[in-house]
Amino acid sequence: MTPADRLSAVRDRITRAAKVARRDLAGVTLIAVSKTQSADAIRPLLDLGHRDFGENRVQEAQEKWPALREAFPDARLHLIGQLQSNKAADAVALADAVHSVDRPSLVAALARAMDASGRRPACFVQVNIGDEPQKGGCRIGDVPALLAQARDAALPVAGLMCLPPHGLEPAPYFALLAKIAREEGVAGLSMGMSDDVETAVTLGATHVRVGSALFGART
Repeated sequence: MTPADRLSAVRDRITRAAKVARRDLAGVTLIAVSKTQSADAIRPLLDLGHRDFGENRVQEAQEKWPALREAFPDARLHLIGQLQSNKAADAVALADAVHSVDRPSLVAALARAMDASGRRPACFVQVNIGDEPQKGGCRIGDVPALLAQARDAALPVAGLMCLPPHGLEPAPYFALLAKIAREEGVAGLSMGMSDDVETAVTLGATHVRVGSALFGART
């Protein structure tokens, strides 16, 4: 399949799911997860008009995106991987959104970086929705306190993010994240990937993070 075929197929899946859920398609942002992909692999999607991309690591994004943004200044970069506090300033300088805010020390580091730079990327609080010790994200019970701290620090809180447990039906976890978001008064839901994008959209995802369906399986 060509990049155009893959992009069209993913957009069709999102469109069908939004129709089933009676949702406005404009309320769903497709983030093309370009981690490990070269600039040459990313450029065809940019040429096709796609603008939202996701990277896991600040250092990798710094290597690829300055040159890509010179050619496509309206491209939007989402950092979706775990973020070290000592990389907060680099993340703020580079990203339009950070999807992995998961602890008080990172909130503080991001706030300092935003105050110093004047840039204020959107922030999603990552929730460890399956209570998995190997995964990032704050515990469900800690979400209210972390959101309060982020708001007090004037972070632009856009919503919540999660990665459901691998190999399990994702719907209950997506539904739980949506419930927490409603209770906490946040609108954004960053959830859903290549295998479960339809489920995520029907349960309210506002941002879906799709990699392999757009770029092919990673080697």
